[in-house]
Amino acid sequence: MPDLNRRVFLQRSTILLTGAYFASPILACTNTSKRNFRMSLNPGAIGVSLDQNALLDAANRYGFEAIVPFPEELATWKESTQKSFIDKMAKADIIWGSAGLPMDFRKSEEVYDQGIKKLPKLCQALQQMGVTRMNTWIMPTHKTLSYRENFQQHAKRLGEIGKVLKDYNIRLGLEYVGPKTLMARDRFPFLHTMKEVKELITATEQDNIKIQLDSFHWYCAEETVEDLLTLTNDDIITVDLNDATAGRSAAEQIDGQRQLPGDSGLVDLKAFLNALVQIGYDGPIRAEPFNKVLNDMDNESALAATYRAMKNSFDLIK
Repeated sequence: MPDLNRRVFLQRSTILLTGAYFASPILACTNTSKRNFRMSLNPGAIGVSLDQNALLDAANRYGFEAIVPFPEELATWKESTQKSFIDKMAKADIIWGSAGLPMDFRKSEEVYDQGIKKLPKLCQALQQMGVTRMNTWIMPTHKTLSYRENFQQHAKRLGEIGKVLKDYNIRLGLEYVGPKTLMARDRFPFLHTMKEVKELITATEQDNIKIQLDSFHWYCAEETVEDLLTLTNDDIITVDLNDATAGRSAAEQIDGQRQLPGDSGLVDLKAFLNALVQIGYDGPIRAEPFNKVLNDMDNESALAATYRAMKNSFDLIK
């Protein structure tokens, strides 16, 4: 998927800058009495390669409560395959998380045009499967466009994308990327805070475009619980739960070197998650550490480590 190309980009930037299908889960699911959000599994973010069916299998075995949809794969399925899969999800009590935006809006006009022409077919498949959430990330620099030029291009293109998604009852979350070390990559800096992404969302003039939150970017942007409490449940499409790297300040963190939630304790995940409970967030939360140690593990070890980290973090909810 195009959005997963960010992992390759981050790796390059780091160099430059520095059982049975429905068997019982291996680990008991964390207490859900105080939260409405769901623990989601995004395999590409933890170095695990699975197709849609294998992803559902893995989520059920380990105790995840939601899975990310793969638009390109779902678009190839026949109606009978779609129905069978939806039935399996219902049996396992697993729901859809958020799909990555399956097109690149950051490059040339030609690339953008090609992507948006293909978007309706993919959205139709997602709608047929009951998917209502999609997300993408905002690169906080640009090689040639000034802040204003880049802002105008983002507002125009994302606004057009939002119009397409609205026809299929899909909402789009925009993720701001907070590490200050990344700001030196290109000549022109761009938005990298919650306040700025809110301004961009307003400029798109589309009410189905909202925010994708990430605890790591929240930390790197030096934001607070008060910032989180300015949001409502409707303002958030999906959430990534990550920790920062020990031995570095917020200003020294590198986007491609994050940790699983709770690994360092630098990010106050207790405060972060309890704020989401307070505002009534009811969407998916997933890990996206871009972590080499995790990526080097075999699939089962990576899945188990990710579930354990997510469960321990969810247990911080008071």
